[in-house]
Amino acid sequence: MSERRIFLDRGVGETRGVVTLDGRPERLILRRDDEDLRLALGARLVARVASVEPAIATAFLDLGGGLEAILPFKSDARPVRGAAIEVEIRGEPRSGKLAVAREIGRGEGGPRLLQPPPEVAAILAAIVRDAALVEGREARAVADEAEAEILETVHPLPGGGDIAIEPTRALTSIDVDLGERKGQDAKRVTRQANLAAIGEGARLLRLKGLGGLVILDLAGRGHDGNALLAAARLAFAPDNPGVAIGPVGRFGTMELSIPRRTRPLSEYLQDPGGGLSERALAQRLVRRLEGEGAAQPGARLTAVCAPPVAKAAEPLVATLSGRLGARFAVAADPARARDHLEVYAT
Repeated sequence: MSERRIFLDRGVGETRGVVTLDGRPERLILRRDDEDLRLALGARLVARVASVEPAIATAFLDLGGGLEAILPFKSDARPVRGAAIEVEIRGEPRSGKLAVAREIGRGEGGPRLLQPPPEVAAILAAIVRDAALVEGREARAVADEAEAEILETVHPLPGGGDIAIEPTRALTSIDVDLGERKGQDAKRVTRQANLAAIGEGARLLRLKGLGGLVILDLAGRGHDGNALLAAARLAFAPDNPGVAIGPVGRFGTMELSIPRRTRPLSEYLQDPGGGLSERALAQRLVRRLEGEGAAQPGARLTAVCAPPVAKAAEPLVATLSGRLGARFAVAADPARARDHLEVYAT
């Protein structure tokens, strides 16, 4: 029977919550201290209907302060341009796409936040009920493991072989590769690999925060469509409501549609070029400083990194100094690679 556990890492500048499934990260909820909570999943706001586009059954909402969202509507519930309405964020913004809201009822006054989204600890408790919340060093290690797995493209399968998960603008593809998976019965080996790929694919999509159209390119031919469909229904059940699963097609692919609810984690952790973002590197740096500060009480510590990372880290290091004492500093080294981070006792 599957076991889920929950972990909470309260860091400097961000809070990370992790759900594990049988010891492997299944979800990462990341919330940074300076992010605008008006666009987070579950936030409730008063919005102003800026425009209505009947041809696409969508209204564009003004959330105030330059923030926008879209509101899909049914033909018999078209909003009125200029009206104030109360909405809830049901889909966070992602690269090139606005947040998605649903209407709750009539609103009063100007655009504003009425109720912030649930805190990370509350989200974890809602996902895994009656579970003990683990914090401290173990939670940090689990959150670091989750981030590392999110950044990978190719993931090993239990028993051998691997899957490659690659998102594009249109869809996310999952490619199954048998690799060196061994067995005398080739058909059985292929079937086991495909079943493992469905389970691992579901876990990893949740971990990475990916949704929308997903194409699973299965290994081999002559698939047992009913068995694979049953496995997919079980594996993607935690993503309901809203999951749609198609049968295995003639070319050996399975199509799925998964609701997009949260921002993909890669957009928090990576820059447009695919490398770690300066903010993500700064968070790693301040975690390292914090760890060394705990290991060397009273020591004065200096973090050395590339100038853009130092700039992103300065407010985080200032916060750390406010918590643990003014014994932390960050120094910029123009000759240093962006991902080369070091901490020295001075």
